[in-house]
This record gives sequence, structure tokens and C-alpha cells, in this order.
Amino acid sequence: MKSSNSCLLLVVVQSCWLGGNAFTPAAQKHATTTSSLNMAGGEGGDSEWVKALLESTSPEVGAFEKEMKMKGLLGNKGTGDTKMSANAKLIQWLEKEGEVYLSEESSWGEAPHPMAISTETKDEITNESSGRGLLARRDINEGANLLKIPMKICLTRRSARKALGKDALQNGINEYLALACQLIHERSLGEESFYAPYMGVLPETDEVNPTFTWSDDDLSFLEGSPVIAATRSLQMKLKREYDDLLGGEEGLIAKFPDRFPAEHFTYENWVWAFTMLFSRAIRLRSLKEGEALAMVPYADLINHSPFSQAYIDAREDGDWLFSSGNEEVILYADRGYRRMEQIYISYGPKSNAELLLLYGFAAERNPYNSVDVTVAIAARTESFVKELNDDSIPVDPLAEEKIAFLESVGRESMVDFPCYADRYPVELLEFLRLMQMTPEDTRGKPLSEFDYSRTISLANEASVLSSVIEAVKRQLSKYPSTEEQDAALIKDKGMFRLLSYNQRMAIRHRRNEKRLLKRTIAALENQIRKQGLADEDLTRAEGSTLGQLLPGDERKYGMKQKTALEDRLEKMGLPVDLR
Repeated sequence: MKSSNSCLLLVVVQSCWLGGNAFTPAAQKHATTTSSLNMAGGEGGDSEWVKALLESTSPEVGAFEKEMKMKGLLGNKGTGDTKMSANAKLIQWLEKEGEVYLSEESSWGEAPHPMAISTETKDEITNESSGRGLLARRDINEGANLLKIPMKICLTRRSARKALGKDALQNGINEYLALACQLIHERSLGEESFYAPYMGVLPETDEVNPTFTWSDDDLSFLEGSPVIAATRSLQMKLKREYDDLLGGEEGLIAKFPDRFPAEHFTYENWVWAFTMLFSRAIRLRSLKEGEALAMVPYADLINHSPFSQAYIDAREDGDWLFSSGNEEVILYADRGYRRMEQIYISYGPKSNAELLLLYGFAAERNPYNSVDVTVAIAARTESFVKELNDDSIPVDPLAEEKIAFLESVGRESMVDFPCYADRYPVELLEFLRLMQMTPEDTRGKPLSEFDYSRTISLANEASVLSSVIEAVKRQLSKYPSTEEQDAALIKDKGMFRLLSYNQRMAIRHRRNEKRLLKRTIAALENQIRKQGLADEDLTRAEGSTLGQLLPGDERKYGMKQKTALEDRLEKMGLPVDLR
């Protein structure tokens, strides 16, 4: 049955395409042709593809772009014209060098491309500019193929080593470092670069504005936020990486001045390259030779939504019957899109701190948003108590055992955990349950025999939850303004617009952090009430827990190795071994 349907479809399509204007169904034929196509198998399959092809055919080439221009989606005259010209060059390059079909018209075996480049998109909630983006030219069904980009025109570590020499970029070099060098190299070549049309649509650093490029004045608007510490660490790391790889007598600039000219391989261009990488590079996980980081032209124009389930990946070109052996980058629609609606993908389940640090924006409604909270419990060893010189503080008989247990599982006595709007990590509770253990809780058993994912005792749980509340309140106290003050500032639209983009983004971000922390406190207090842990007889939670909660910025009793945000960045594969 399937094969007969396919044959009938072929006959109908041939009569449609070859009877008049070759390859382009004429508008006046839609009525008669659609009825014939419906005979080719009903809903689904190839008939749906042809139906979408017919419905999407514009009566006039360029009509969609004209409509975008009327809606202000192609930018203002001058700047907008320059960006439109750059867009056109990119599309021509993709079609010529990558054989990517991006036409709004149908061709033999190819439906009209479903997307168009908008030079100016807006955040749907804040109305802030989000730069270029891709819009749906027509209604798009869930599961539709949105793009196919061949790997041969993507920038990868392999392309970087080919462009700049394997003697300079040696085998095993970090992907980010290699790609940063190629981006600077291709940019320095100007129109002579094979990638010139792609370089032409890449934004400047100040068009992206991740926090590691902010001025001190703009960063001051984030005072109290954990983002500042991560920003400073990343700034220092990037400078060290630049000095180690490119600077000095042993650096690439000195060794290979013809390929790494000092006037182009500046630190300013290094920061630009990493701004591009952090905000645009895609980790492709399904390549034949293993996953790789890549800059994928056109695909990297798609903006992020935390609610999208669409991810860009790679596959072998062709299908099960006809395969070229080459690889391509692909994207399928995770949901239906209406005509003129912006297409989104997911950059991953990232908090606003990560988005602001690496991408230069924060999502107003982000289900993955979190705030890093530092919790530290000083194990009251005999030497520690002696150092405090306070006779009222007793020695914890389990202190040495607690320290040994933490060392055995690779933990410090000071840790950072991400707290979410209505929950907190199980690891946080496990850590505190251990540190709040007393001889009454152990009843002579060693600490290693307890399951810290479960409640140890009511008194222990009360002290644990109270410790979390105290840590969250301490984080809240670091901000110089309240959530209510931030909300009032945002509400005063006239005054708010006088601030720079970075400052507006900072105020929104710090306000959302405060809201999240307050919700965490409310959830914890509610949990204490529901479990009956607020009873007066559980006074151990008020201070006699044989543990001490230390301020988040305290370093006296042990160095904090990595923040929770830094741990997440490390898992992403970023070259940020921050300490």
C-alpha cells in the first residue's frame, strides 16, 4: 500500500511542476492540484509535505521580507540595510559552498526553506533587543526538518589546525583555544577569508555583552550576586590562557609571527573570539569520531528559549538507502510554529547566572534559574575550639571523623550549592546532615554507615533546615537593595530606560535572584512547619548543634575550590579551571 501511494504521488507532483512554470507550482493551480494531492495517501507522509509546499508558496518572491521590513524586523535604515546585505551574502555563500537549500521557492525534490533571517528580534517579555534571529516563513509542523548544514563549512578544531598549521596548534589542543585562534585568523583575512560571509554576520563584543566583558561600573549593579565572583574568575582565566598560548617568548605570536601577527592577535580580539564561542559554539554529540565543538554558520543565528526542547546535533548525510558518508548538522522543530513566529532552540538547562556570564542576557522566566549559596560548617576539633578562645564553645567529639569522611568523598567543609525557586539539591541536605550529627544521632555507629539521603533524626533535620535558611538569608543580606526597590525601579519605565542595557539586565537579574531566594526561605519554613520541626523542645536547631554556620565569604577555615556555577561550566567543557 505504501509503495502504490508513493507512485501516485510522483505522477501528481510531476504534472504539477512540469505542466507550467518548471519547479514552481503556480498560484492559480492550487485549487485543482490540492484535490489531486489528497488522493495520494491522505494525512501524513509525502502528501503532507506536498501540501505544505503548496500552501507555503508565496505569490511573490520577497513578499515575506517585505512584510518583515514593515514590522521592523529588518532593522532601521542604514544599520538595517548593512545587516540585510550581510545576510544576503551569508545565504549566497551557504548555497554555493555548502549546497544548502535556503530559497523561499520550491525546487525539484526540495520544499521552500521554512525560515528567514530577521536582523532585529525582541525579547517577548522585556522587549529588549536580542539581535538576529530566525523566523518561520510559514506554519511549521512539529518534527519538521528546519535546517541541514554540512560539516565541511563548520569551524572545528580540525579546521583550525588546517588553517593555522598543526605545528602551531598541536594535537590535543583545547577546542576553545583552537577555535579562538581560527576566528581571529579568519577575521584578520577580511574578504580573502573563505569564511568572510560568515564573519560578516558575527556581532561585535558589545552587541553580545557577556558579563566578563562588562565595565566595573556595570558590574557594580550586580553587587551581592554570585555572578560577580564567576565573572572575575573567568576574566583572569582568559587572560592567563592568552598569555600562556600567544604571549611571551614561547607564545605563538613570537614563534609564528607570519600566521599569528601581533597586530591581529591582540587580547581585545581574543575576548571577542571567546565572546563568539561562549555565545554561539555548539557541541555536536553524534559525530562518527566522537563529539566536537563547532561554529555552525546560520544555525547559530537561532535564539534560546528555556522552554524549547530542540537541540542542534549532527548525523550522516542522506538516508538509510543513499548515504554519502559525509556528516551534516541538523535541527528538527520541537513544536509547531505559526508564520512569522520566532524559532527557538535550547542552549541547555542553564541558570540566568550562566546565561548572563556567557551569553549576555538572562531569561525573565527561567525554570532552570538558580542562585549559588555558600554553606560552611566548621568541624569543632580541639585545635579549632582552642583557636577560638571561647570557653562556651564545646569540642565536637565527632569532628575528626567528619573531616575524614568529607575527605574520603572529596568534599570540603565549605561548599556551594545552587538553590532553585522551590527546591534545593539533595547533596546540600546530605552534607548538612553529616555535619550536624551528634553522638546522640550516631548511637555508637561510625558515620560511614549512615544514609544521608534520608532523615537522621528530627533534631538533626531541624538543625539542617535551619542552617539552610540562615545561609540563604546571609546571601540575601549581601545585596545593597531589596527586591521591592528593584521592582520599583523597573516599574519606572522612564527612569529605567535611561540606564544602559547592561545595567537594566543587571537589575532584572539581581531582582530575580532575590525573589528566588525568598521563595526558597518560604519553602523551607513551610517544610519545617509541616514536619513539626518548629517545636520548642528541638532547641538544638538554634545553636547547640556542635556545628557552626560560617559567612559565605569566610576563608579562614578552608579554601573553597569551586563555586557551583564553576562546576557547571567545567561540565560544559569550557577551558575554565577556576580557583
